[in-house]
Amino acid sequence: MTPCRLSRLCLSAALVLVLAANGRALASDPLPAGTHPRVAVTAPTRLDWVFSLANQSPARPPAEWSRGYKSTEQSYQLIVPSGLPGKLPAGHALPLVLFISPGNGPSGAAQWKQTCQRNGILFASPHAAGNRCPFPQRVHIVLDVLDDIRRRYPIDPDRTYLAGFSGGGRVACTIGFALPEYFGGVISVCAAGDLRPESWLRRRVVDRLSVALITGETDFNRSEVERFRGPLLKEVGVRTRSWVQAGSGHAIPAGPNPAVFKWLEQDRPRRVALAKTWPASRTDPQAAIGRRAWARALLAEASKRLVTPATIYSGLMQLKGIRVRWNDLPEAEQAQRILRDYDSRPQRPWEQEDIAEQRRFLVARARSLDAYGSGPLPKQYAGGRANMLKAALGLWSRVLQDGRDKTAVKQARERIPILRKLLADTEPDPDGDPGEA
Repeated sequence: MTPCRLSRLCLSAALVLVLAANGRALASDPLPAGTHPRVAVTAPTRLDWVFSLANQSPARPPAEWSRGYKSTEQSYQLIVPSGLPGKLPAGHALPLVLFISPGNGPSGAAQWKQTCQRNGILFASPHAAGNRCPFPQRVHIVLDVLDDIRRRYPIDPDRTYLAGFSGGGRVACTIGFALPEYFGGVISVCAAGDLRPESWLRRRVVDRLSVALITGETDFNRSEVERFRGPLLKEVGVRTRSWVQAGSGHAIPAGPNPAVFKWLEQDRPRRVALAKTWPASRTDPQAAIGRRAWARALLAEASKRLVTPATIYSGLMQLKGIRVRWNDLPEAEQAQRILRDYDSRPQRPWEQEDIAEQRRFLVARARSLDAYGSGPLPKQYAGGRANMLKAALGLWSRVLQDGRDKTAVKQARERIPILRKLLADTEPDPDGDPGEA
């Protein structure tokens, strides 16, 4: 594992998100208490939906991702709890659960309605954003809906929980891990997703988000949640907890939801404290920030981080994010100049921190993928076992090659021969009967 020179892109992408107000759009009218089956989106989202799908935030989205799509043709189910005042007190913001369905229609309302009513939470779920919807369009719809709700109500980003079932849970992870400034947590039911590769963004997720993973006792994705996704997130520092609903399969259970919401809310003080120190870690309840203002805000945060030795590395990673995400803006040029200055210095202690972080994620992924691929798998995924074992072997080999984490090296030496035997037993004999595989 070699040090990452700052003048190169050594992580694979970059990011940057921020808040501050870039001017408020005219608010849409709030809706009265009750269930509204089909609320029309009133205007295109102001939120950076493209960044959930890419490592850049271009001035205009790729044409192929937007062709034929109209935000104002989208709609969503909205449940407004009773007891909300007609006009909220100044400074008051509302919690929200935004639930993504794997099907064509909304879902989650039956299971979340009681919890939302009891705690004064808005609940929303998009139409036409299911698994058959092209992924870029699916992400676009979700963020159209989120921004439409933000136009109608002041939504507390510290209490905005992006949720989803099955494929919808994977979408929730994709968006939440890319745009953590808009959310306090992710609720992924019977599925989960990967963190982004960018160092600064992974750190933002670690510092800000809580991830609740819910699965059923007989869910075919239970092993993925319990042996792979959950342990990986925990090991790299993301506040994560799993719930298993007894008697449930691949379905949305209602049972854990009160406890899940309580657990998510318990971490709210940490998010509030983070935003006091680093204001760009959280969005405004209703405003949407533009590209230039966002880049400028993150540049200011990165510059502040460079003042303190303990946060220099995180500041440099943010600068790399600016350079890639908004590569056409003056802020990217400024970030690049600072990176070149640090890269030219004879002493670069932050490189060791970069190596340590890469090692931490490598070891965590090796352990979790090993546990997933070598354990019992449902029939839906049994055919992928060989690829999982090969990937785990590759990761453990890299751990051995690095040789710095003694505990992980010992584990790698123990696991590699076991995985090789499992792989040999899994792959069909080329000279034998393919049917015996």
